[in-house]
Amino acid sequence: MQAVQVKIVNPKILNDKAFAIPTRATDGSAGIDLRACIDEPLTIVAGSTHLIGTGLAVYISDPNYAGMILPRSGLGHKHGIVLGNLVGLIDADYQGELMVSIWNRSNQDFVLNPSERMAQYIVVPIARPEFEVVSEFSDQSARGAGGFGHSGRQ
Repeated sequence: MQAVQVKIVNPKILNDKAFAIPTRATDGSAGIDLRACIDEPLTIVAGSTHLIGTGLAVYISDPNYAGMILPRSGLGHKHGIVLGNLVGLIDADYQGELMVSIWNRSNQDFVLNPSERMAQYIVVPIARPEFEVVSEFSDQSARGAGGFGHSGRQ
């Protein structure tokens, strides 16, 4: 995979030391922290959603990869802060600002501070299969067409 290009689209980042080029918290971290590019603390009322900019655009360019925005586990577990769309899929050819849909699923308001880590970004490989329309599948799996709850508690 070639290098992923990162473009600063909000000049606020240039004046805020918390907004260095995105990095991993540790060498073993899979995700890169995305920070809230906001000018002042934002109260996210219980049950509401807000679309928050990161101030960054990321261009992957290689169609064999995609970016994914995922929630931060601590914010989700401790404060009920997750993604409004649960997972954000960023196509390789997208060049706009990374935006994060923040949903406060708890029953308490949450204050998101400027440059606070709010989500994480990963790059994943994408399988690009060709699809063949058939009238019947070539073999029958053990599960077959069994759906929701088929393999355990419903």
